[in-house]
Amino acid sequence: MKNPYQKSPMKIKENERFRVFIWTLFDFANTSYSIVVVTFLYAVYFKQTVVEGKAVGDFYWSIGTSISMLITALISPILGAIADYSAGKKRFLLFFTLTCIVSTCLLYFVNRGDIFLGLTLFIIANVGFEAGLVFYDAFLPEITAPKNYGRVSGYGFAMGYLGSLTTLALVFPFIKSQMIKETFPVSALVFFLFAIPIFLFIKDSRKNVVRDKSFLRIGVTRVLNTISHLKNYKNLSIFLLAFFFYIEGVNTVIYFSGNYASTTLHFSMEELIVFFLIVQTTAILGSLVFGFFADSYGQKKSLVISLVIWIFTILLAFATSDKNNFVIQSFCKIFNSDPEKISRSSFYLVGLLAGSVMGATQSTSRSLMSKLTPFEKKTEFFGFYSLFGKSSAILGPLVFGYVSFITGEQRFAILTICIFFIIGLAVLSFVKDEKVEIAQIDVT
Repeated sequence: MKNPYQKSPMKIKENERFRVFIWTLFDFANTSYSIVVVTFLYAVYFKQTVVEGKAVGDFYWSIGTSISMLITALISPILGAIADYSAGKKRFLLFFTLTCIVSTCLLYFVNRGDIFLGLTLFIIANVGFEAGLVFYDAFLPEITAPKNYGRVSGYGFAMGYLGSLTTLALVFPFIKSQMIKETFPVSALVFFLFAIPIFLFIKDSRKNVVRDKSFLRIGVTRVLNTISHLKNYKNLSIFLLAFFFYIEGVNTVIYFSGNYASTTLHFSMEELIVFFLIVQTTAILGSLVFGFFADSYGQKKSLVISLVIWIFTILLAFATSDKNNFVIQSFCKIFNSDPEKISRSSFYLVGLLAGSVMGATQSTSRSLMSKLTPFEKKTEFFGFYSLFGKSSAILGPLVFGYVSFITGEQRFAILTICIFFIIGLAVLSFVKDEKVEIAQIDVT
């Protein structure tokens, strides 16, 4: 199959702009789940209420994230290969979307002490969310030209963070009334409503395939064939290795930022809301700016800059979480304030910096992956993209949770995140970001 955008006019048609908009709406939809369940409310609810604030809560949470990511990592390449063979991305996307939505609704029934139920429902919901992204991401090469992958991917993540802000606004009255459990079905409802358009308006070309074996066997066979020929995709393989390490850091930040702020810095629920508003707002701007930068100067340069900012951000978070270090004490004298207040205030700056590159790192990675991937194997290769991304998310949160548990302090665990970013940056230096010689399409 050829990329339909290889010979495209200078201006895309109105219906193609419409498809880009509809595609980004799914990002708007699914981040209602990620902000409420993964990053903020359920993550904090699980630690403070379900596990009753015990230190082992971080370890339990890391086990849940790791299991869900392991399942997703194992099934993604096979499902992607099957979808490429039969051109059935939408039906897989629908199945996993509904899985996530239903499981998120059921989190309402998780109460104090329901550790097994709380983890099981979270694992199912997270598998639905993460596996669905394989098929959603694979639509990117079909809705725009390679020259625009960076900005369109950035549009998607920006729309996603806008969805996070909208969801936070919707659940704020529940939070003020201490009705945390009620926010879970609200999140599921937002996901459901705004996910509908992609299934109605984005066409998924279907193939009439003749098969003499099961789809599972076909998927496994195609994956094994791709693995055996990975030597023909050296540049892509190096990128996936770099992605494995640095996305480990991003995933760990997403899964533990809420717990870190509430446990180590003792943020109240209102302070957490302000913190995540800062993160989501700067993430919108970062996704858009880095998207345009990636298309103009290259995805690799964009990723390098974002990873350098990440490393600085993690080191800043570590330094400012120690109330007795030189930096905090110096600010205490300058502003005539107590160490805890300075430490808590500085974490807002950490959130601002993290937000500016959180969506940017993910959207630029997605656009570079789209550029390096053979068009006829797009879903299968995005399955490998998911495999590397999700398998990395097994190790990062697990290491963070374990270090936090054995030391009794999350501030030491945060240094493990920095190591992943440094290794990823080093491997990324060997990736070639080749220019795509193709007429630019106006998607604005």
